[in-house]
Amino acid sequence: MKIFSMTDVGRKREMNQDYVFATDESLGTLPNLLVVADGMGGHKAGDFASKYTVEVLKEELKHTLKDGPEEILKDAAQTANHKLIEKADEDINLEGMGTTLVAATVIDHTLYFINVGDSRLYLLNKDIRQLSRDHSLVEEMVRLGGINEEEARHHPDKNIITRAIGVKEDVEADFYEFSLKKGDIILMCSDGLSNMIEDEEIFAIVKGARDIVEAGQNLIDRANENGGNDNISVVLAEPFSDEVSIW
Repeated sequence: MKIFSMTDVGRKREMNQDYVFATDESLGTLPNLLVVADGMGGHKAGDFASKYTVEVLKEELKHTLKDGPEEILKDAAQTANHKLIEKADEDINLEGMGTTLVAATVIDHTLYFINVGDSRLYLLNKDIRQLSRDHSLVEEMVRLGGINEEEARHHPDKNIITRAIGVKEDVEADFYEFSLKKGDIILMCSDGLSNMIEDEEIFAIVKGARDIVEAGQNLIDRANENGGNDNISVVLAEPFSDEVSIW
């Protein structure tokens, strides 16, 4: 599996509160791990929240006695949630912090991932599909029929999330499972990318690049060209890169 990850502060923020991690080496029983976390909170709280959450997640995965990717990932996210709340209770400067989390693993020909918040996971092949569902106010409004997708994209409250790590004692991570096929590309990103580039253009940029390294760099460059209003993070993976060329 080929993997590329990158994060950029963007053009409007002084600090990068995003954190990415990607490895094709095993952590415990999981053969690989891809993670994007988008922190929130004043001063350095968001920066701490995203990095600490990912570090706890990694440690939990290394030592878990749980069985199966759903139980393993959900349990690790719950532990990270509790530990982040504990850290906030210990330090007033960290009060109110939280982070989104999307964490994925590929086992054989199947993608497993969890999602909390509005960082996203897309699957690209002959088209682009958002597999994760945003935990956001406007997504709830769309689901209930209050607004349509186009209105949601430009809604003033689109950055208000309804679920995050470190906010409540118990966090519900959505779990997803998808069968993969040759030619699939996994893209995970923070909203600093998805808010700056339309899905169709994301698809065109990835497919127009020579490889996922160039694709990732071009995505971040375009998000900055379009304003760079937030930190920008991408993780790209080609699960079957060793089996067939997709370009």
